[in-house]
Amino acid sequence: MSPLEGTSQAPDQTSSRTYTQLYAPILIEDDDDDVDDEAGGVFAVPSHNERPEDSGISAVELIRELAVGIDHTIVNRFNITRSNVWDGAMRGLKRSTFQDKADFYVKFSDDAGLFEDSIDTGGPKREFLSLVMNHLPSRPIFDGPPQHRYLIYNAQAIKDDEYFLAGKFISLSVIHGGPGPNFLSKTLVRYIVGEQFSASVQDITEREIGGALSEIESAGSLERLQDLLVVHSSMLQMAGCFKRVQHMEERHVIVSEYLKWYIIQRNCSVIDRFKEGLASLNFLEALCQHPTVMAPILQHTTTALSPTIIEQLFTPNLSTYGSNRRTEENLVLAFWADYLLDCEEKGPVSLMELMMFGTGLTAIPPGGMFPRPSITFTSGSRYPLAHTCGNTITIPLLANYTVFKENMDFGVQNSPGFGCP
Repeated sequence: MSPLEGTSQAPDQTSSRTYTQLYAPILIEDDDDDVDDEAGGVFAVPSHNERPEDSGISAVELIRELAVGIDHTIVNRFNITRSNVWDGAMRGLKRSTFQDKADFYVKFSDDAGLFEDSIDTGGPKREFLSLVMNHLPSRPIFDGPPQHRYLIYNAQAIKDDEYFLAGKFISLSVIHGGPGPNFLSKTLVRYIVGEQFSASVQDITEREIGGALSEIESAGSLERLQDLLVVHSSMLQMAGCFKRVQHMEERHVIVSEYLKWYIIQRNCSVIDRFKEGLASLNFLEALCQHPTVMAPILQHTTTALSPTIIEQLFTPNLSTYGSNRRTEENLVLAFWADYLLDCEEKGPVSLMELMMFGTGLTAIPPGGMFPRPSITFTSGSRYPLAHTCGNTITIPLLANYTVFKENMDFGVQNSPGFGCP
């Protein structure tokens, strides 16, 4: 998400086009006063940062240790268009010069083929990682419910080595400060880390198979169960779990055996290739050694952005207490808090889009955020500015909330990449 600068004209089509092509300068300030020494300036993810008794280490700490292996003196370059981010990501990963330990250099181009004039010191990389993670669950290598997807065999994807590349990109995204996938099923993740298999019929999206398993599982009598096994014998024989039953409890065993074959055993080869990709930068090793804190990074979580989270996440940089400038800033901070509430209430801009505007991320990443996001103020622009490399949103000092909200909406909606997540 590139920084934006507003014009003094009314937001018509002409000024909108000009507006999206003007960028605020990227300022890299050496100011250690605002950095939390204990946390190293990292804003951690609460849901991934707990310390369970069997681990003694948090996900943030593990990811930071893995990130030490990144060599920032060399880079892998990615040339990306937001309209087809997956294609650009795969080109970059398949390049013969690609190195797991190298840093990322991401260059976005617009629809006209013009490169955005910005240096990648973190923001473009985070946006790129977010866009790819958002696209990944729609790839043909996955099946299952939207928030609990598992791997399935796909011949073309095998030819393209997509399973390995998907696993690699997940590991690289997490370690480079991007998001985790947040959509893999617990069943798949448990299998990857070597835990006991557990699944339900709801994990099957194929209607006929799911319906057959539901009928078997809910059979009301032994005679009914035996009849159903005969009716669905072809399906069960393919999985090697067709058998004569003498007790009603055996229906649960049959369903469990079929689920394990359907989700895991018939897809073992592609799961193994996916795991080889996850091994990049030792992510798989950390996952298997510390599954309690690392597994949630891969699985769907219900933690969503809220106005409170955003307000606590972005620290305001305020002027001296008692100054006229501070009075203006306090007023606009109240506007900012109300604007977050409006974003939550399905306004033109969502909290996720506002987060993307300011940081290049749609959620707090598993490895925490560095530098910590901040709010600054400007009287030189009527519209918000975003420095995604510094995780900073600069909001305009305006005296009227209605104007403030309209200008915030306009600024975010006209930023490059708006709506891509």
